[in-house]
Order: sequence, then C-alpha cells, then structure tokens
Amino acid sequence: MPATMQPLLRNRLLAALPAAEFAIVGPGLTRVELTLGQTLHHAGKPIDLLYFPENGFISALTVLEDGRPLEIGLIGAEGVAGVSLVLGADTSFSETMCQTGGAAHTMPAAAFRAAAAQCPRFKDLLLRYVHIFHIQVAQTAACNAHHDLAQRLARWLLAAHDRSGVPELSLTQDLIAVMLGVRRSTVSVAAGALQRAGVIRYQHGKITIVDRIGLEDAACECYEAVTGEYRRLFGEPGAAPGV
Repeated sequence: MPATMQPLLRNRLLAALPAAEFAIVGPGLTRVELTLGQTLHHAGKPIDLLYFPENGFISALTVLEDGRPLEIGLIGAEGVAGVSLVLGADTSFSETMCQTGGAAHTMPAAAFRAAAAQCPRFKDLLLRYVHIFHIQVAQTAACNAHHDLAQRLARWLLAAHDRSGVPELSLTQDLIAVMLGVRRSTVSVAAGALQRAGVIRYQHGKITIVDRIGLEDAACECYEAVTGEYRRLFGEPGAAPGV
C-alpha cells in the first residue's frame, strides 16, 4: 500500500503509525471486503492473516464443548483481529466472525513478524491494543456474571454503535441472544425495557439508537471501564471503543 494512502485509513492502529514505519508496514497490507457471518479465524487453527478493520465490527467467540458460541469481545477500527499472533502464538484461541459487512486490511503472519521486528512504534501500538482487548474480555466476564440483561444489552449496543458508526444496527434477537449467552425471550424483554425508556427503537430486526446519552445511562459501569482505559492509552478518538 503506498504511503500516500495512509491519511485515508480509518483503522486507528495503522493511521497512527509514523510515516517511516508505515513505509515498511504498508507493502504487506491488502484491502479486502468482509461479509456478514464470515469466519476469519478458527479456534486452535493457525493464524495466517491479521485483519485491521476499516469499518463494521467483528466478534471474538469462545465455542463451548456443546458447540454453543459465546462472545468475549468486539473488534472494530480501533484494533486488529488475530491478537494471539501479536503475543507470539501462531494459533487462535478464539474464533473471530464478522457481525457486519465491511472492509479491512489483511497482513500475512510472516509479513507481520518482519514488520514488528523493524518497527517499534507498530509493535507498541499493537501491544497496547492487546492490553485493551484483554481488559474488554475480563470486563465482559464480570459483566455477564453480575449485571442484569438490560444493562448488558445497553453496554453491547454502545460497543456495536461505536464500531459501526451508524445509529441503525441490523441485529436479530437470535444473534444478540447468542452474543450475550442468554435466551431469545429474555433479549426481547430487555430490548422492550430499553425501548419503553426511549433510548432505542426495535423493529423488523433493526435496532435504532435514538438517545445515545440515555443508552449510556442505562448501561453498567463496564462500558466506561474499557473506554476510559482506551482514552488513557490512545487519547480521545472520534468514537471510543467500548466493551
């Protein structure tokens, strides 16, 4: 990728690179289009490519022994999918799946290792992001164990909104139930409570956020715990990535 393209990038890790390092990283990047439901990494399988999203969002999923998936984190333009590779592993612990269509830049594992060895700022940014991602995973576990579903749903919708950048999200109750590890009927009750509060509108598989501040008030402290740490390490983005 030519260095002249860097100012146009929406992925915050790639956009934050010094020009000299982007000249090394850029040639290893390939722009691709992602599709809804596309699996990027399989648990226990080699990580061939890192994905730096430009828009949309990706779920990191733990698949239980009975085959049920449970979301442990969301990845958008603030980060990268394939964080195990950054820490020196060559296989993925979790599955990563696209929850929306969108664009991303891929980087082969070999090209990543070569670039990280030459580019200290690139490596530093990636390690900072892995730290944020691990906080997100830990906070999600605590949230799932201790907060009521309406709060958890509000937290998840805020995170999805941050990454999608659009107020209307195409999300079925079945999908949300899988992501939050609950029954579909309980999602309906929680979504109804948020709708009656006037913070979202839900109809025909689409959720529209009509009161962002109200949705933040309805969420638990887990959302701000992650966004606050992101701001501390990366500064104030246009839309901070939540848990």
